[in-house]
Amino acid sequence: MFQMTAKQEDNQLTLALAGRIDSTNAAAAEAEINGAAAGFAGALVLDIEKLDYISSAGLRVILRLKKSNADTKIINASSEVYEIFDMTGFTEMMEIAKAYRKLSVDGCEVIGEGANGKVYRIDADTIVKVYKNHDALEEIHNERELARKAFVMGVPTAIPYDVVQVGDLYGSVFELLNAKSFAKLMIEDPSKTDELAKASVDILKTMHSTMLKPGELPDKKKEAVVWAEYCLDHLPADVGEKLVALVKAVPDTLNMLHGDYHIKNIMQQNGENLLIDMDTLAMGHPIFEFSAIYAAYIGFSCIDPDNVYKFIGIPASQAKQFWQATLKYYFAGADEAALRDIENKSAVICYARLLRRTFRKAKEDEDYKAKMIAFCKQALCDLVPQIDSLSF
Repeated sequence: MFQMTAKQEDNQLTLALAGRIDSTNAAAAEAEINGAAAGFAGALVLDIEKLDYISSAGLRVILRLKKSNADTKIINASSEVYEIFDMTGFTEMMEIAKAYRKLSVDGCEVIGEGANGKVYRIDADTIVKVYKNHDALEEIHNERELARKAFVMGVPTAIPYDVVQVGDLYGSVFELLNAKSFAKLMIEDPSKTDELAKASVDILKTMHSTMLKPGELPDKKKEAVVWAEYCLDHLPADVGEKLVALVKAVPDTLNMLHGDYHIKNIMQQNGENLLIDMDTLAMGHPIFEFSAIYAAYIGFSCIDPDNVYKFIGIPASQAKQFWQATLKYYFAGADEAALRDIENKSAVICYARLLRRTFRKAKEDEDYKAKMIAFCKQALCDLVPQIDSLSF
């Protein structure tokens, strides 16, 4: 039995098809569909969430509809119906989107949260990253492709295997059997801080030694130049101009960067360490990576030391220890003066970013915001005159 309901919004007509379309009812179904679409010149969407089956006769109905209205697409195809479209080549002729499995995260443990999403443990085997953006499907598919790219290039990363709907949001599902984040491991046993910092550096070096082609990923330096140029209106002229010159002078390298590298984005699974949250993958000089790492462990907590605990789950003292161990292992053999110099370079880019971020963030406690702006300005005024180059 075939049923159809129609709904028009602005320049889009959605026809919800239910039941079956086969040789016994294809002509009647086509007449009903054509009657609803007659004279409509906008986007035509066939919502087939409740369509159980479509035969070759039904496929010919869709094909003729597509020929008469080029702006026709299909959404919410079940796995079974999508397979029919795929096997017959329809997925190459028109846009056909699968229905997404619905998933609830009520009562699930939150194991991480970033600017773009929140990560939940669903069960012992799986986690889901739920994106905060309601229109995140393109973002989700982009992150999957970035994860695959990194994986193929030898970077140990977890690749999402499914896209799900969580309420009115979307999420990516990862299979991480009994995995724990480095943050959780450090919370459970603070004595592992140094050991985990060394393991973190091993992955970081693998990533940074992966060289890309020009334009293959977003250029982190371009983003950093925007941060620096924003500061021109908020710093003394000599400091602001030198800051911009320093950032622009950073060599244009082709190193792969994670972009949001911290202990909540590194998972340990049966002794294997894997990266997650690959949507920030970029390319450029590693100093830009270190500025983000510095921000996670030190910079975001410059006014309130509790921020790092809220963000990562470890106290500020342990976060500082992890940052220092990261420098020690990454730059093995460097003396303390050299390590502090790299820290200062990282801090300059970090506070330029935070200064812009704080000014642009509307929903913020005004007293906290004023303190953060003052701190970032002072830090830049103190550090920039001391630095002749941001590279290493």
